[in-house]
Amino acid sequence: MSSIVLAIDTATPAVTAGVVRLGPPQIDLLAERVTLDARAHAESLTPNVLGALSDAGLGMTDLDAIVVGCGPGPFTGLRVGMATAAAFAQALGVPVHGVCSLDAIGVFTAGDALVVTDARRREVYWARYRDGVRVAGPAVCAPADVPVDAATIAGSPEHAALFDLPRTAPTHPSAIGLVRAVDWKVEPAPLIPLYLRRPDAKPTSERVART
Repeated sequence: MSSIVLAIDTATPAVTAGVVRLGPPQIDLLAERVTLDARAHAESLTPNVLGALSDAGLGMTDLDAIVVGCGPGPFTGLRVGMATAAAFAQALGVPVHGVCSLDAIGVFTAGDALVVTDARRREVYWARYRDGVRVAGPAVCAPADVPVDAATIAGSPEHAALFDLPRTAPTHPSAIGLVRAVDWKVEPAPLIPLYLRRPDAKPTSERVART
């Protein structure tokens, strides 16, 4: 029996929302909306969700499950996607599955591959894959400190260019990649964001304590 799944990700500058029909072993993309804007996660996500559902000729009540990328990613953008996914799941009474956003890219790679995305502060989020399965990471560090034991690289084109490796697709998480990254045989666990480091913003009490 097939299921209709909403997949969303806001861990990168790509604000992704897509509707997928999951009918094991086949995964069919019904519709997808992507906005490339690192500053428009909150403004773009819900319109992209509604737009993808409309493009697929479906409504919110047709959804059987939700998948969301849990990072690694910047605090603000990541929070938008995860909070939205949790709210939709609660309102609809459907399960929500969290996945590593890098896995949604890495599942498409072959052989030994490195996936990198922008971590800001002149750093990258990274993970290594072997035939689509993560074998190291996720982690965050300067590009020069990433252990480059790979044959190809995927992810953010700007940051992939910092490595002397042949580039491969994709460049950002996709709806099908997110759904493929889920272990559908396991019950969904509570959503846990992969920040990998503390957010830039600090509580007032902490700032005062340091003055």
